[in-house]
Amino acid sequence: MLHPGSNFVVIAVDATRLIDGVPSVGIDWFNYGGLTRDVSLLTVPDAFIDDYDVHLAHGPVWQPGNTEISGYVHVLDAPAGTSVTIDIPEAGARTTVMTGADGKAPFSVKASKLTLWSPESPKLYKVTLASGDDTLIDYIGFRDIRVDGTRILLNGKAVFLQGANMHAEAPVRGGRANNDEDVATIFSYLKDLNADFVRLAHYPHDERMERAADRDGIMVWSEIPNWQRISFDKPEVYAKDVAMLREMIRRDRNKASVILWSVSNETSNNPVRTKFLTGLVDEARRLDATRLITSALNSAHIEGTSAVLNDPFADALDVVGVNEYIGWYSGAPEDADKMQWTLPQKPIIMSEFGAEAKQGNHGATNQRWTEEQQTYVLQHQFVMLNKIPQLRGVTPWILMDFRSPGRNIPKLQDGYNRKGLISEDGKKKQSFELIQNIYKQHGVGKPE
Repeated sequence: MLHPGSNFVVIAVDATRLIDGVPSVGIDWFNYGGLTRDVSLLTVPDAFIDDYDVHLAHGPVWQPGNTEISGYVHVLDAPAGTSVTIDIPEAGARTTVMTGADGKAPFSVKASKLTLWSPESPKLYKVTLASGDDTLIDYIGFRDIRVDGTRILLNGKAVFLQGANMHAEAPVRGGRANNDEDVATIFSYLKDLNADFVRLAHYPHDERMERAADRDGIMVWSEIPNWQRISFDKPEVYAKDVAMLREMIRRDRNKASVILWSVSNETSNNPVRTKFLTGLVDEARRLDATRLITSALNSAHIEGTSAVLNDPFADALDVVGVNEYIGWYSGAPEDADKMQWTLPQKPIIMSEFGAEAKQGNHGATNQRWTEEQQTYVLQHQFVMLNKIPQLRGVTPWILMDFRSPGRNIPKLQDGYNRKGLISEDGKKKQSFELIQNIYKQHGVGKPE
């Protein structure tokens, strides 16, 4: 394709939202168009490594002291019997295997020493993959994530996820978060909040986010954008979803920080949707059996002091996310205190809750859009959350205010969703300090 002298590439980008798109035409975030991330041109040999999976071996039960690393390396356009070397010097692990007719070379090797990745010790190892004229280097952490009853186990230890939601919005300057400075700022907010978990809503973010999470010890929920009104009855939409799911998993399967794949957010409870999403869950498990599968459900029936989640799709999930906005979209903040939840006997993450407030707008706790009311709503939420025995994580909506063209109340929203703990220009609201202190004291939920 290249010739001597100047060469050029023409790229056309169409950001039009479609009824049969994923997401569809209605979204509660800004639909940035154009090229919003890096474009790279790479020179590779005729046969080169295009895909790989390097992880701690994942058996049916957790095995303390497990140091077996397994996975595969795929060499594109390689004949059967092509040699592939996997070398992790610091772990004392090295092996050479051969590709099959499909170009894939499965492997399994024992490490002589291995420190497992965790938020307290986010250890990454230099991994060198080599085949013929191609060499690829990555930095990979090794850890085990699984569920046991209503517990989430990280390396065999029960954990509670203290987190926040985050859209791919750049702090202060605005636009898509797509450079190292943006990511560093976002992760400084999470660290200051005492968070060890982030839900990257509602679509895969720039890969820099997962790279930073690997380094900083922040666990990640990663999601494809099945947001609300999707055409679940159309096979072509299912095909788009499968492609998105495969791309997300292929890109980030070697990131230790990613512990949850999510296939949807706030979808209607009906048989067509349930069959569609259950198929995606099965596909995710086929592609990656080492991680947990979740979705954020907003199908709970709330009446009086009773909240019941009776959604058959929850049966397909390892971890169930629940979105609710008691005290903002329904009821009064105090109603949360008396709420009794009926939920599946699985690990529950309260994946969205909160209220809107314009930073700098002050008033009484019953005055809408004030920092005081936002804090008051959250205080009552935590009273309720602490009564849910199978609660294993919380992600208030949302870390930072973000652009959304449907949010147009003058002087209060002006094109922004204001549920952030931080304003779009980096100013912390009162609610930030509330959650910062709760997380510091481990004042919400229990690991088991």
